[in-house]
Amino acid sequence: MADTTFPTTLPNRVLENLSNAVLLFDADFRLRYINPAAEMLFGGSARQLAGLPLTELLHSREALLPALQEALQSGHPFSKHEHIFELLNGQEITADISVTILHEHAGRPEILLELKPMDRIIRISRDENLVSQQVATRELLRGLAHEIKNPLGGLRGAAQLLEKQLHDEDLKEYTRVIIDEADRLQKLVNRLLGPSGMPKMRPVNIHEVLEYVRNIVTSSEQQDIRIHRDYDPSIPDITGDPDLLIQAVLNIVNNARQALGERGNIILRTRIMRKFTIGQQQHRLVLSIEIIGDGPGVPAEIRDKIFYPMITGRAEGTGLGLSIAQRLVQQHGGIIECDSAPGKTVFTIYLPI
Repeated sequence: MADTTFPTTLPNRVLENLSNAVLLFDADFRLRYINPAAEMLFGGSARQLAGLPLTELLHSREALLPALQEALQSGHPFSKHEHIFELLNGQEITADISVTILHEHAGRPEILLELKPMDRIIRISRDENLVSQQVATRELLRGLAHEIKNPLGGLRGAAQLLEKQLHDEDLKEYTRVIIDEADRLQKLVNRLLGPSGMPKMRPVNIHEVLEYVRNIVTSSEQQDIRIHRDYDPSIPDITGDPDLLIQAVLNIVNNARQALGERGNIILRTRIMRKFTIGQQQHRLVLSIEIIGDGPGVPAEIRDKIFYPMITGRAEGTGLGLSIAQRLVQQHGGIIECDSAPGKTVFTIYLPI
């Protein structure tokens, strides 16, 4: 078994209480020491991981080993920002790394590697940008709605008055077209603005919401699409408006269903997240609802704009469903995130408990 005793010149107490992951490798790039933060990150104990080669612990998209070999020869430290790794357990993380070369143990140099996971910081920053963009979009839509509704009402009223003055049925067809198109635009503006009024909050069992949506979709489903359930039955009731939550989840499930085409699978999964941050606020407990589809994925060119109104990857789509869903979830103090790749698209709704 590899020697996992850390050199006495480095204070174990400090290392064991660091929030960053610290790993020590020998000159052959085999693990000699790992602190508790790194044990949590890698999902294994120091005894289990001791002696493993660096290439087995960390798979890097960018070539890390040549940079470490060069540092080992030169003795110069280096750092990299937002480096992407795949861990031993298959989890992918983004982390800042710092590498220091030590020359204090038995005359052979060693590599001290510090990992600072950035995924949470990146996610919080992305959520803050998403919230601010949604607020700005909502204010823009309200202004546009006001500017459109007033002349639209006048246009419709004038067409109705003109229709009463006409005796030729052929000419009345033109006024009916004006009235019908004015009504269509009015409905579009109302959809852009989404539901009006404040949510009617009460205790809600989220699994009843998901089952309601599931029953709606499966009862009208013509495609060969299966909806699987992966629920955590221990999740307590949340405070929310069940009708608005049903609408939000239904919009996302319909979006996933349409992306699948004729056949595919959708998974509805619920979990509890602890000490989780939504926007700038950390919550003790947060409900996570994942809607997972195995379709082709969200096109790369619209992935960052998927929650904007009128943005859609389908020719026949309106691009309003996800925008409205995001607004409804934000009314509950939550947020929706999307992670998409070919074969797996995950929409995650986070709601504070």
